[in-house]
Amino acid sequence: MAITLKGDQKINTVPTVKTKALKINLNQHIYGTFAEIGAGQETVRNFFRAGGASGTIAKAMSAYDKDFSDAIYGIEKDGRYVTEERLKKMLKHEMILIEDRLDRQKHPDKLFFSYANTVATINFSKKFKGHGWVGIRFQLDPLEDYNEIILHLRFKETDARLQQETLGVLGVNLVYGAFYLNDNPKELLKSFYDNIDKDRIEIDMINFSGPRFTYVDNRLMSLQLVKNGMTNAVMFGPDGNNLLPAQVLYKRNILALRGSFRPVTKVNMDMFEKSKELFLKERKVNPEKTQMIFEITLSNLKAEGEINERDFLDRAELLCSLGQNVMITDYQEYFKLVEYFSEFTRERMALAMGVNNLIQIFDEKYYRGLSGGILEAFGKLFYRDLKIYLYPYKEQDSGEYLTSENLKVHPRIKELYKFFKLNGRLIDLKNFDRKVLHIFSRTVLSKIKNNEEGWEEMLPKGVSDTIKEKRLFGFSSRRNR
Repeated sequence: MAITLKGDQKINTVPTVKTKALKINLNQHIYGTFAEIGAGQETVRNFFRAGGASGTIAKAMSAYDKDFSDAIYGIEKDGRYVTEERLKKMLKHEMILIEDRLDRQKHPDKLFFSYANTVATINFSKKFKGHGWVGIRFQLDPLEDYNEIILHLRFKETDARLQQETLGVLGVNLVYGAFYLNDNPKELLKSFYDNIDKDRIEIDMINFSGPRFTYVDNRLMSLQLVKNGMTNAVMFGPDGNNLLPAQVLYKRNILALRGSFRPVTKVNMDMFEKSKELFLKERKVNPEKTQMIFEITLSNLKAEGEINERDFLDRAELLCSLGQNVMITDYQEYFKLVEYFSEFTRERMALAMGVNNLIQIFDEKYYRGLSGGILEAFGKLFYRDLKIYLYPYKEQDSGEYLTSENLKVHPRIKELYKFFKLNGRLIDLKNFDRKVLHIFSRTVLSKIKNNEEGWEEMLPKGVSDTIKEKRLFGFSSRRNR
């Protein structure tokens, strides 16, 4: 990003689409192909218009006809065309052609690239706004292996022509960023919205790979998407690679557990296992089409001020080591989370939570921004096929277990609480482990940081070993004596 001076003020100026395309075109080393399916040759058009494109563009194509597309890239098992797998095939196929057709001895200094997108724009009824996969495979050294940046977007605009133009700008930003911002992935990520308003597209998944990105943790890149307001929710799997929420959640039964997981404790896992046991016994739940999610909110990550990326990765490391899918969201209110899930499934959903979380759900202060207040929120929350599994809380003084039966709520919403309780939406977890109720994440975290003894037995099997081995949460092998 260029900085110009005006008086005593510094003004950040974003390069125009033409400026970016022209800079790529005038770089005598950059040379590659554009393959675009589904919206037109919207990206490469910007490079042609900028001038000097003959030194950059080896080929530009749009394989619109499905038979032609299949003949070039092969047939997908699921018969779909707008998929990550399709995009990867396009990138690899076009790169192979470049290498086959251009003699390296004749072009020793060329940096080859292949850019591709496969998208579905808005339909005629305007009920489906469209989405797509965009990616680039590129070199930064002729003797080096290829790098890849692959992302998924969801269109927000309601006009196909505008969607095409937006996709074209995004494509230019991606190509430009790959070659000129690759040493700073966070800034590269932000640059995707250069000359694009955030209300035009949503980027909800991205993965970096290749020799220049070996140091990049894709989970951290996921966090940046939510932090920068590019999307409201991201997901990554046990292997640390980012997942597309729409793909993972599509037509699935969903059981979600929200927490800080700082670190994940025996209480968290007991709550999860007991909820999972009940959920899978539900008549409407198909175990083979069920997705379990450990969710962390952005507000939780900001609980101590600015987001501590090392702290976030420590939490993620432990959950991934337990084989869990992790979701980061900007949905502080539960009804917004359920609304989000409902975009992808109509199957039964469930939330597992402790008593304190349930108290927050029935606290009217969280719904002051809604015209219908708490009633509107509950309509959105329980209109879906949703159940809440409640994990008890043990009072330290009295030793009493707080459950949905003896929980006290504000008199003004007492009848509302009784209504949802009597309708079977709130279910107490009965067979919980009474021996772990004294465990709190903050206590464990304090013990780890202060090198105190006794925290290991508060964590699930193997978790303490991971913390020690990778020195998570400030762990030190030195004990205070």
